[in-house]
Amino acid sequence: MRYTLTALMLVGILATSGLAMAQTTKSSTKSATKSASTATHSVQGVVKSVDASSLVITKSGKKGSDMSFKLDSATQKDGSIATGSAVSVRYRMDGSSMVATAVNAEAPKPAKTAKK
Repeated sequence: MRYTLTALMLVGILATSGLAMAQTTKSSTKSATKSASTATHSVQGVVKSVDASSLVITKSGKKGSDMSFKLDSATQKDGSIATGSAVSVRYRMDGSSMVATAVNAEAPKPAKTAKK
């Protein structure tokens, strides 16, 4: 009788821990999927045009292609973002649109002084 009771308790413990493991794996898979869908990207370039709802930059690099971003009330803006200024943009994909999450204007580099 004692052995039967001990065996039943062990089976119950193992079954319960198996359910807990299954639920933990399921929830971690959901959070991994969610974080992958809200991934952010970053790019640097020079502002080609900007208004209240959009930003177009010419990407830094050899190919210098234009990139267009949507701006919304949640977009964090730092510095003076104007045509011709160098910026760093963090963005997320919303379908086929790029939505800026943060735009940081880079401080202009100080002019070099001539050697005497």
